[in-house]
Amino acid sequence: MAVRLVIGAQWGDEGKGKIIDYLANTSDFVVRYHGGNNAGHTIVNEYGKFAMHLIPSGIFRNNTKAIIANGTVIDLEVLLSEIKMLEKAGVKVKERLFVSPRCHIIMPYHKILDRIFEAAKGVGKTGTTGRGIGPVHADKVGYNGIRLFDLLNKKQFSKKLFVQLSIKNPILKAFGETPLDQKAIEHHLLSLLPKIKPFATETYPIIQEAVKKKKTIMLEGAQGVFLDNDWGTYPFATASTTLSGAATHGAGIAPQYITDIIAVAKAYATRVGAGPFPTELFDKTGKLLREKGGEYGATTGRPRRCGWFDAVGLRFGANLNGFTSLAITKLDILDGFGEIKICTGYILNGKSVEYYDIDAADLEKVKPTYETHKGWQTPTQGANKYSELPKEAKAYLARIEELVGVKIAYISTGQKRDEIIKV
Repeated sequence: MAVRLVIGAQWGDEGKGKIIDYLANTSDFVVRYHGGNNAGHTIVNEYGKFAMHLIPSGIFRNNTKAIIANGTVIDLEVLLSEIKMLEKAGVKVKERLFVSPRCHIIMPYHKILDRIFEAAKGVGKTGTTGRGIGPVHADKVGYNGIRLFDLLNKKQFSKKLFVQLSIKNPILKAFGETPLDQKAIEHHLLSLLPKIKPFATETYPIIQEAVKKKKTIMLEGAQGVFLDNDWGTYPFATASTTLSGAATHGAGIAPQYITDIIAVAKAYATRVGAGPFPTELFDKTGKLLREKGGEYGATTGRPRRCGWFDAVGLRFGANLNGFTSLAITKLDILDGFGEIKICTGYILNGKSVEYYDIDAADLEKVKPTYETHKGWQTPTQGANKYSELPKEAKAYLARIEELVGVKIAYISTGQKRDEIIKV
Protein backbone atom coordinates (compact mmCIF):
# COMPACT_ATOMS: atom_id res chain seq x y z
CA MET A 1 0.00 0.00 0.00
CA ALA A 2 1.10 3.55 -0.73
CA VAL A 3 -0.70 6.77 0.13
CA ARG A 4 1.01 9.56 -1.79
CA LEU A 5 0.24 13.19 -1.12
CA VAL A 6 0.97 15.73 -3.85
CA ILE A 7 0.98 19.37 -2.75
CA GLY A 8 2.12 22.71 -4.11
CA ALA A 9 5.34 24.00 -2.59
CA GLN A 10 5.01 27.65 -3.68
CA TRP A 11 2.04 29.96 -4.36
CA GLY A 12 0.04 27.51 -6.45
CA ASP A 13 0.25 27.03 -10.24
CA GLU A 14 3.30 24.81 -9.81
CA GLY A 15 2.18 22.17 -12.30
CA LYS A 16 0.53 19.74 -9.86
CA GLY A 17 -1.97 18.64 -12.50
CA LYS A 18 0.68 17.14 -14.73
CA ILE A 19 2.45 15.35 -11.88
CA ILE A 20 -0.85 13.92 -10.60
CA ASP A 21 -1.88 12.83 -14.10
CA TYR A 22 1.50 11.12 -14.50
CA LEU A 23 1.43 9.36 -11.11
CA ALA A 24 -2.22 8.34 -11.48
CA ASN A 25 -1.09 5.57 -13.81
CA THR A 26 -0.04 3.62 -10.71
CA SER A 27 -2.87 4.84 -8.44
CA ASP A 28 -6.15 3.09 -7.66
CA PHE A 29 -7.73 6.25 -6.23
CA VAL A 30 -7.06 9.97 -6.54
CA VAL A 31 -8.64 12.10 -3.83
CA ARG A 32 -9.23 15.86 -3.83
CA TYR A 33 -9.47 16.91 -0.18
CA HIS A 34 -9.62 20.74 0.09
CA GLY A 35 -10.18 24.01 -1.74
CA GLY A 36 -12.70 24.56 -4.48
CA ASN A 37 -12.85 25.72 -8.08
CA ASN A 38 -10.35 28.44 -7.26
CA ALA A 39 -7.82 25.73 -8.11
CA GLY A 40 -6.77 25.15 -11.71
CA HIS A 41 -4.79 22.08 -12.78
CA THR A 42 -3.74 22.08 -16.44
CA ILE A 43 -3.33 18.65 -18.03
CA VAL A 44 -2.20 17.66 -21.51
CA ASN A 45 -2.67 14.02 -22.58
CA GLU A 46 -4.09 11.89 -25.37
CA TYR A 47 -7.58 13.27 -24.72
CA GLY A 48 -6.49 16.89 -25.27
CA LYS A 49 -5.70 19.86 -23.04
CA PHE A 50 -7.82 20.43 -19.94
CA ALA A 51 -8.06 22.92 -17.08
CA MET A 52 -9.47 20.97 -14.15
CA HIS A 53 -10.92 22.82 -11.18
CA LEU A 54 -12.78 20.26 -9.06
CA ILE A 55 -12.57 16.74 -10.46
CA PRO A 56 -9.25 15.09 -9.52
CA SER A 57 -6.65 15.12 -12.26
CA GLY A 58 -6.27 11.34 -12.12
CA ILE A 59 -9.66 10.84 -13.77
CA PHE A 60 -7.97 10.42 -17.16
CA ARG A 61 -6.42 7.08 -16.16
CA ASN A 62 -8.90 4.25 -16.77
CA ASN A 63 -7.64 2.25 -13.79
CA THR A 64 -8.16 5.13 -11.37
CA LYS A 65 -11.26 6.18 -9.44
CA ALA A 66 -11.69 9.83 -8.47
CA ILE A 67 -13.01 11.11 -5.15
CA ILE A 68 -14.05 14.63 -4.17
CA ALA A 69 -13.85 14.31 -0.40
CA ASN A 70 -15.53 16.21 2.41
CA GLY A 71 -12.93 18.99 2.69
CA THR A 72 -13.68 20.33 -0.79
CA VAL A 73 -16.23 23.08 -1.44
CA ILE A 74 -18.29 22.67 -4.60
CA ASP A 75 -19.79 24.93 -7.22
CA LEU A 76 -22.41 22.58 -8.69
CA GLU A 77 -22.43 24.26 -12.09
CA VAL A 78 -18.65 24.00 -12.40
CA LEU A 79 -18.73 20.34 -11.37
CA LEU A 80 -21.41 19.52 -13.94
CA SER A 81 -19.58 21.43 -16.68
CA GLU A 82 -16.41 19.40 -15.95
CA ILE A 83 -18.35 16.13 -16.06
CA LYS A 84 -19.84 17.14 -19.40
CA MET A 85 -16.44 18.21 -20.75
CA LEU A 86 -14.83 14.91 -19.77
CA GLU A 87 -17.63 12.78 -21.19
CA LYS A 88 -17.49 14.72 -24.44
CA ALA A 89 -13.75 13.99 -24.64
CA GLY A 90 -14.41 10.26 -24.19
CA VAL A 91 -13.47 9.96 -20.52
CA LYS A 92 -15.78 7.69 -18.52
CA VAL A 93 -16.97 9.45 -15.38
CA LYS A 94 -19.97 7.46 -14.15
CA GLU A 95 -19.11 4.85 -11.53
CA ARG A 96 -15.61 6.38 -11.37
CA LEU A 97 -16.36 9.71 -9.67
CA PHE A 98 -17.59 9.90 -6.07
CA VAL A 99 -18.59 13.14 -4.33
CA SER A 100 -18.96 13.38 -0.56
CA PRO A 101 -22.34 14.74 0.60
CA ARG A 102 -20.39 16.47 3.38
CA CYS A 103 -19.00 18.94 0.84
CA HIS A 104 -20.22 22.50 1.36
CA ILE A 105 -21.95 24.12 -1.61
CA ILE A 106 -21.02 27.52 -3.02
CA MET A 107 -24.32 29.40 -3.06
CA PRO A 108 -25.22 32.39 -5.29
CA TYR A 109 -24.79 34.81 -2.40
CA HIS A 110 -21.24 33.62 -1.75
CA LYS A 111 -20.06 34.88 -5.14
CA ILE A 112 -21.82 38.22 -4.68
CA LEU A 113 -20.38 38.67 -1.19
CA ASP A 114 -16.91 37.78 -2.48
CA ARG A 115 -17.19 40.52 -5.09
CA ILE A 116 -18.61 43.26 -2.88
CA PHE A 117 -16.28 42.57 0.05
CA GLU A 118 -13.27 42.71 -2.26
CA ALA A 119 -14.47 45.98 -3.79
CA ALA A 120 -15.16 47.46 -0.35
CA LYS A 121 -11.55 46.82 0.72
CA GLY A 122 -10.32 49.27 -1.90
CA VAL A 123 -6.53 49.51 -1.76
CA GLY A 124 -6.55 46.72 0.83
CA LYS A 125 -8.05 44.14 -1.52
CA THR A 126 -6.44 40.71 -1.41
CA GLY A 127 -6.94 39.60 -5.00
CA THR A 128 -9.48 36.80 -4.58
CA THR A 129 -10.59 34.71 -7.55
CA GLY A 130 -14.18 35.89 -7.08
CA ARG A 131 -15.45 32.30 -6.96
CA GLY A 132 -17.07 32.63 -3.52
CA ILE A 133 -14.40 30.52 -1.84
CA GLY A 134 -13.76 32.78 1.16
CA PRO A 135 -17.45 33.36 1.97
CA VAL A 136 -18.38 29.67 1.72
CA HIS A 137 -15.55 28.76 4.11
CA ALA A 138 -16.61 31.59 6.42
CA ASP A 139 -20.11 30.12 6.49
CA LYS A 140 -18.68 26.66 7.07
CA VAL A 141 -16.81 27.63 10.23
CA GLY A 142 -19.59 30.03 11.29
CA TYR A 143 -22.21 27.24 11.29
CA ASN A 144 -24.05 28.81 8.37
CA GLY A 145 -23.03 26.40 5.63
CA ILE A 146 -25.25 24.43 3.29
CA ARG A 147 -23.91 21.02 2.32
CA LEU A 148 -24.73 18.56 -0.42
CA PHE A 149 -26.42 16.55 2.37
CA ASP A 150 -28.93 19.40 2.69
CA LEU A 151 -29.63 19.63 -1.02
CA LEU A 152 -30.47 15.92 -1.05
CA ASN A 153 -33.23 16.67 1.47
CA LYS A 154 -35.56 19.23 -0.15
CA LYS A 155 -37.37 20.21 3.06
CA GLN A 156 -34.13 20.61 5.00
CA PHE A 157 -32.57 22.59 2.18
CA SER A 158 -35.50 25.01 2.05
CA LYS A 159 -35.39 25.54 5.79
CA LYS A 160 -31.66 26.25 5.86
CA LEU A 161 -31.80 28.50 2.81
CA PHE A 162 -34.55 30.58 4.46
CA VAL A 163 -32.30 31.17 7.48
CA GLN A 164 -29.33 32.11 5.32
CA LEU A 165 -31.25 34.54 3.14
CA SER A 166 -32.56 36.15 6.33
CA ILE A 167 -28.92 36.84 7.18
CA LYS A 168 -27.50 37.51 3.71
CA ASN A 169 -30.19 39.67 2.10
CA PRO A 170 -29.86 42.54 4.61
CA ILE A 171 -26.11 42.55 3.92
CA LEU A 172 -26.69 42.59 0.16
CA LYS A 173 -29.18 45.46 0.53
CA ALA A 174 -26.71 47.41 2.66
CA PHE A 175 -24.22 47.21 -0.22
CA GLY A 176 -26.83 48.26 -2.78
CA GLU A 177 -27.38 44.78 -4.19
CA THR A 178 -30.73 43.25 -5.09
CA PRO A 179 -31.96 40.75 -2.47
CA LEU A 180 -32.04 37.14 -3.62
CA ASP A 181 -35.26 35.20 -4.12
CA GLN A 182 -35.51 31.88 -2.30
CA LYS A 183 -37.81 30.20 -4.83
CA ALA A 184 -35.52 31.09 -7.72
CA ILE A 185 -32.47 29.65 -5.93
CA GLU A 186 -34.34 26.50 -4.93
CA HIS A 187 -35.63 25.97 -8.46
CA HIS A 188 -32.20 26.38 -9.99
CA LEU A 189 -30.19 24.21 -7.59
CA LEU A 190 -32.83 21.48 -7.32
CA SER A 191 -32.92 21.32 -11.12
CA LEU A 192 -29.22 20.39 -11.02
CA LEU A 193 -29.73 17.71 -8.37
CA PRO A 194 -30.73 14.81 -10.68
CA LYS A 195 -27.43 15.20 -12.54
CA ILE A 196 -25.40 15.38 -9.32
CA LYS A 197 -27.19 12.65 -7.35
CA PRO A 198 -25.59 9.66 -9.17
CA PHE A 199 -22.16 10.81 -7.97
CA ALA A 200 -23.11 11.68 -4.37
CA THR A 201 -21.98 9.03 -1.91
CA GLU A 202 -20.21 8.91 1.43
CA THR A 203 -16.54 8.70 0.52
CA TYR A 204 -15.17 7.76 3.95
CA PRO A 205 -15.86 4.01 3.70
CA ILE A 206 -14.48 3.94 0.14
CA ILE A 207 -11.18 5.39 1.31
CA GLN A 208 -11.07 3.23 4.45
CA GLU A 209 -11.73 0.08 2.43
CA ALA A 210 -8.98 1.07 0.00
CA VAL A 211 -6.56 1.44 2.91
CA LYS A 212 -7.51 -1.96 4.33
CA LYS A 213 -7.05 -3.61 0.95
CA LYS A 214 -3.66 -1.90 0.57
CA LYS A 215 -4.67 -0.01 -2.55
CA THR A 216 -2.56 2.85 -3.88
CA ILE A 217 -4.11 6.21 -3.04
CA MET A 218 -3.01 9.64 -4.22
CA LEU A 219 -4.17 12.72 -2.32
CA GLU A 220 -4.43 15.73 -4.60
CA GLY A 221 -3.63 19.11 -3.08
CA ALA A 222 -4.78 22.44 -4.49
CA GLN A 223 -3.14 25.89 -4.27
CA GLY A 224 0.25 25.98 -2.50
CA VAL A 225 1.96 26.09 0.89
CA PHE A 226 2.33 29.87 0.95
CA LEU A 227 -1.39 30.38 0.40
CA ASP A 228 -2.21 28.51 3.61
CA ASN A 229 -4.61 30.34 5.90
CA ASP A 230 -2.25 30.09 8.89
CA TRP A 231 1.27 29.66 7.50
CA GLY A 232 0.85 31.47 4.21
CA THR A 233 1.15 35.19 3.52
CA TYR A 234 -2.08 36.01 5.39
CA PRO A 235 -4.32 37.84 4.50
CA PHE A 236 -3.09 37.23 0.95
CA ALA A 237 -3.99 33.57 1.29
CA THR A 238 -6.71 31.08 0.49
CA ALA A 239 -9.55 30.03 2.78
CA SER A 240 -8.57 26.41 3.31
CA THR A 241 -5.55 24.74 4.84
CA THR A 242 -3.08 23.84 2.10
CA LEU A 243 -0.52 21.95 4.21
CA SER A 244 0.04 18.20 4.31
CA GLY A 245 -1.92 17.95 7.56
CA ALA A 246 -5.08 19.08 5.79
CA ALA A 247 -5.39 15.71 4.09
CA THR A 248 -6.27 13.90 7.31
CA HIS A 249 -9.48 15.78 8.02
CA GLY A 250 -10.22 16.80 4.43
CA ALA A 251 -10.18 13.23 3.13
CA GLY A 252 -10.89 11.23 6.28
CA ILE A 253 -7.62 9.34 6.40
CA ALA A 254 -5.28 8.89 9.36
CA PRO A 255 -1.85 10.56 9.02
CA GLN A 256 0.16 7.38 9.66
CA TYR A 257 -1.02 5.95 6.34
CA ILE A 258 0.61 8.72 4.29
CA THR A 259 3.86 7.25 2.99
CA ASP A 260 5.06 9.97 0.60
CA ILE A 261 4.66 13.74 0.47
CA ILE A 262 5.63 14.93 -3.00
CA ALA A 263 6.06 18.69 -3.20
CA VAL A 264 5.68 20.28 -6.63
CA ALA A 265 7.70 23.42 -7.38
CA LYS A 266 8.56 25.28 -10.56
CA ALA A 267 12.20 25.69 -11.50
CA TYR A 268 11.49 29.39 -10.92
CA ALA A 269 8.63 31.03 -9.00
CA THR A 270 5.26 32.61 -9.83
CA ARG A 271 2.36 34.16 -7.99
CA VAL A 272 -1.14 35.28 -9.03
CA GLY A 273 -2.90 38.16 -7.30
CA ALA A 274 -1.77 40.45 -4.51
CA GLY A 275 0.64 39.72 -1.68
CA PRO A 276 4.38 39.64 -0.97
CA PHE A 277 6.67 37.90 -3.45
CA PRO A 278 10.34 38.38 -2.42
CA THR A 279 11.96 37.20 -5.66
CA GLU A 280 9.56 38.90 -8.08
CA LEU A 281 11.20 40.33 -11.21
CA PHE A 282 9.94 43.58 -12.67
CA ASP A 283 12.37 43.65 -15.60
CA LYS A 284 12.58 42.03 -19.03
CA THR A 285 13.66 38.75 -17.41
CA GLY A 286 10.38 38.56 -15.52
CA LYS A 287 8.44 39.27 -18.72
CA LEU A 288 10.45 36.64 -20.58
CA LEU A 289 9.64 34.02 -17.93
CA ARG A 290 5.93 34.89 -18.22
CA GLU A 291 5.85 34.63 -22.00
CA LYS A 292 8.03 31.51 -22.31
CA GLY A 293 6.18 29.79 -19.48
CA GLY A 294 2.69 30.83 -20.59
CA GLU A 295 2.20 32.19 -17.10
CA TYR A 296 -1.47 33.07 -17.04
CA GLY A 297 -3.83 31.68 -14.40
CA ALA A 298 -5.71 28.50 -15.36
CA THR A 299 -8.65 29.63 -13.23
CA THR A 300 -8.71 33.41 -13.71
CA GLY A 301 -6.58 34.03 -16.81
CA ARG A 302 -4.70 36.71 -14.89
CA PRO A 303 -1.01 37.18 -15.76
CA ARG A 304 1.23 35.60 -13.16
CA ARG A 305 4.01 37.52 -11.46
CA CYS A 306 7.35 35.79 -12.10
CA GLY A 307 10.61 35.57 -10.19
CA TRP A 308 13.58 33.43 -9.28
CA PHE A 309 13.45 30.21 -7.28
CA ASP A 310 13.09 30.92 -3.54
CA ALA A 311 15.00 28.30 -1.55
CA VAL A 312 14.32 30.09 1.76
CA GLY A 313 10.58 29.57 1.41
CA LEU A 314 10.94 26.02 0.10
CA ARG A 315 13.16 25.02 3.01
CA PHE A 316 10.55 26.26 5.47
CA GLY A 317 7.79 24.47 3.55
CA ALA A 318 9.80 21.25 3.57
CA ASN A 319 10.19 21.33 7.34
CA LEU A 320 6.57 22.29 7.97
CA ASN A 321 5.07 19.64 5.69
CA GLY A 322 7.60 16.84 5.82
CA PHE A 323 8.33 16.72 2.09
CA THR A 324 9.79 13.34 1.16
CA SER A 325 10.64 14.36 -2.42
CA LEU A 326 10.39 17.23 -4.89
CA ALA A 327 8.90 17.37 -8.36
CA ILE A 328 10.47 20.25 -10.28
CA THR A 329 8.39 21.50 -13.21
CA LYS A 330 9.04 23.77 -16.19
CA LEU A 331 12.79 23.25 -16.22
CA ASP A 332 12.66 23.73 -20.00
CA ILE A 333 11.44 27.33 -19.59
CA LEU A 334 14.91 28.23 -18.30
CA ASP A 335 16.54 26.98 -21.51
CA GLY A 336 18.64 29.72 -23.10
CA PHE A 337 19.06 31.94 -20.04
CA GLY A 338 22.65 33.12 -19.63
CA GLU A 339 22.33 33.34 -15.85
CA ILE A 340 19.88 31.84 -13.40
CA LYS A 341 19.52 32.89 -9.78
CA ILE A 342 18.42 31.18 -6.58
CA CYS A 343 17.31 33.13 -3.52
CA THR A 344 19.31 31.87 -0.52
CA GLY A 345 18.40 34.44 2.12
CA TYR A 346 16.21 37.37 3.20
CA ILE A 347 17.54 40.66 4.58
CA LEU A 348 15.23 42.95 6.57
CA ASN A 349 16.53 46.21 8.06
CA GLY A 350 20.09 44.98 7.60
CA LYS A 351 19.51 41.67 9.41
CA SER A 352 19.10 38.14 8.10
CA VAL A 353 15.60 36.75 8.69
CA GLU A 354 13.75 33.54 7.93
CA TYR A 355 10.27 33.26 6.45
CA TYR A 356 8.76 32.29 9.82
CA ASP A 357 10.27 35.34 11.61
CA ILE A 358 8.01 37.87 9.89
CA ASP A 359 4.48 38.50 8.66
CA ALA A 360 3.26 39.40 5.19
CA ALA A 361 3.85 43.13 5.70
CA ASP A 362 7.53 42.59 6.51
CA LEU A 363 7.95 39.92 3.84
CA GLU A 364 6.99 42.62 1.35
CA LYS A 365 10.02 44.61 2.52
CA VAL A 366 12.73 41.95 2.55
CA LYS A 367 15.65 42.09 0.13
CA PRO A 368 16.53 38.66 -1.26
CA THR A 369 20.15 37.53 -1.45
CA TYR A 370 21.00 35.48 -4.51
CA GLU A 371 23.39 32.90 -5.83
CA THR A 372 24.04 33.19 -9.55
CA HIS A 373 24.31 30.02 -11.61
CA LYS A 374 25.44 29.60 -15.18
CA GLY A 375 22.56 28.87 -17.53
CA TRP A 376 22.45 26.28 -20.29
CA GLN A 377 22.00 26.70 -24.01
CA THR A 378 21.18 23.06 -24.80
CA PRO A 379 17.39 22.54 -24.93
CA THR A 380 15.86 20.34 -22.24
CA GLN A 381 12.29 20.32 -23.57
CA GLY A 382 10.99 16.79 -23.97
CA ALA A 383 13.91 15.16 -22.15
CA ASN A 384 12.85 12.03 -20.26
CA LYS A 385 16.23 10.81 -19.04
CA TYR A 386 18.39 12.54 -16.45
CA SER A 387 21.47 11.82 -18.58
CA GLU A 388 20.01 14.02 -21.34
CA LEU A 389 20.20 17.16 -19.20
CA PRO A 390 23.13 19.58 -19.69
CA LYS A 391 25.63 19.71 -16.85
CA GLU A 392 24.57 23.26 -15.90
CA ALA A 393 20.97 22.11 -15.43
CA LYS A 394 22.15 19.19 -13.29
CA ALA A 395 24.22 21.56 -11.16
CA TYR A 396 21.25 23.90 -10.74
CA LEU A 397 18.96 21.05 -9.64
CA ALA A 398 21.60 19.64 -7.29
CA ARG A 399 21.92 23.03 -5.61
CA ILE A 400 18.14 23.20 -5.13
CA GLU A 401 18.26 19.80 -3.41
CA GLU A 402 21.08 20.99 -1.16
CA LEU A 403 19.41 24.26 -0.18
CA VAL A 404 15.93 22.80 0.39
CA GLY A 405 17.19 19.60 2.00
CA VAL A 406 14.96 17.31 -0.08
CA LYS A 407 15.82 15.07 -3.01
CA ILE A 408 14.26 15.61 -6.44
CA ALA A 409 12.25 12.61 -7.68
CA TYR A 410 10.65 14.05 -10.83
CA ILE A 411 11.65 16.72 -13.35
CA SER A 412 9.08 17.98 -15.84
CA THR A 413 10.49 19.17 -19.17
CA GLY A 414 7.29 20.07 -21.01
CA GLN A 415 3.50 19.99 -20.90
CA LYS A 416 3.00 16.51 -22.32
CA ARG A 417 2.61 13.50 -20.07
CA ASP A 418 5.78 11.78 -21.29
CA GLU A 419 7.93 14.90 -21.03
CA ILE A 420 9.13 14.00 -17.58
CA ILE A 421 12.21 12.53 -15.94
CA LYS A 422 11.90 10.06 -13.07
CA VAL A 423 15.16 10.47 -11.19
